[in-house]
Amino acid sequence: MTYWTLNAFFLVPAALAAATALLRPRRRPRYFAAAAAVTAVVLLALTALFDNVMIRAGLFWYNEDRISGAFAGAAPLEDFAYPLAAVLLLPALWVLLPGHAPAPGAGPVSGAGPGRGAGSRASSGKPHPKEQP
Repeated sequence: MTYWTLNAFFLVPAALAAATALLRPRRRPRYFAAAAAVTAVVLLALTALFDNVMIRAGLFWYNEDRISGAFAGAAPLEDFAYPLAAVLLLPALWVLLPGHAPAPGAGPVSGAGPGRGAGSRASSGKPHPKEQP
């Protein structure tokens, strides 16, 4: 099994989840794509930097028979699949899981702090479910 075949097990579900999240505009914050793009640039740059350092230091290596032969420095391109899967999957799950994405157009809560943010008992005036008789 090549590294690209192994990566497909991570990248395909992550891409499907990201596509599903992008197709749900009512739950998706307006900054979703921009935040994912910035995160991708940062994670891929850090992966390139640290993987090259670790490979050149001899901390790990790759089986030559299982890599594509395309490199970014000393790191094979296959090595960038995991940060890419994280960039696709984690924000998508945040949008798709119930109760985790903000309402459309919702901005930061004014004066939010301990006991004062949206959904806290202090702001809603309702007792916690475990506190009810």
